[in-house]
Amino acid sequence: MRTSAPDSGMERLQKVLAAAGLGSRRQCEELITAGRVEVDRRVVTELGTRVDPAKQQVRVDGEALHTAKLEYFALNKPSGVLCTNRDPSGRTRAVDLVPARGARLFTIGRLDLHSDGLILVTNDGDLANGLMHPRYEVEKTYEALVAGSPSGDDIKQLLTGVWLSDGRIKAKAAKKLKRQGDSVWLRIVLCEGKNREIRRMLAKLGHKVMRLRRTAIGPVRLDRLPKGKSRKLALAEIQSLKKAVPRQAKAESV
Repeated sequence: MRTSAPDSGMERLQKVLAAAGLGSRRQCEELITAGRVEVDRRVVTELGTRVDPAKQQVRVDGEALHTAKLEYFALNKPSGVLCTNRDPSGRTRAVDLVPARGARLFTIGRLDLHSDGLILVTNDGDLANGLMHPRYEVEKTYEALVAGSPSGDDIKQLLTGVWLSDGRIKAKAAKKLKRQGDSVWLRIVLCEGKNREIRRMLAKLGHKVMRLRRTAIGPVRLDRLPKGKSRKLALAEIQSLKKAVPRQAKAESV
């Protein structure tokens, strides 16, 4: 099933799954390694597998793969909503708040359970792969309400980098916005994608994050979208997102 050199029509299995709306490339790799994908009625678990979707039958969880219409939504995720496609406890997921019918949607990146703000929801795996990969430095903008008053040195430290257990994380931009009682709102721009990175960075500097919301992903902004509501992305926004991802992001997913 594998080939030593790419043949015409042959593509990596995870790319084929992503193009059919099964998730981001990483999520599709997890489907493969979990033994949930078949090619020509044989379970495939090797990530290097290449297939020709025009000639071979690909099935996921026993269902034949079909090409899905690509969908793109912006969602204002409330606190308490999960950015996952599976939750055994049956809690509300971000994808439950998007009015798409018949499409297997997933979120581009994540916000933790207690954070709110902009989430992109789609079934375009290629776009998701590029937007989530730190190498391509797609900016994500956040506003954080932090306890106390971060000093000028704290802001400089965010910009030069904070060492955490999984390496150094630094902000591309950081500034104070306004005070709110004994706390301060900060605007922070990141190009990374590590788990709970803003909360951990600020905790390392001695400031607890009281509230965290994402206001922009690349050129798409949250603006006045009500909490818990979604909207379809305009064509210009979709085109801007695709322009924000270099061409080599797509080439690497082949």
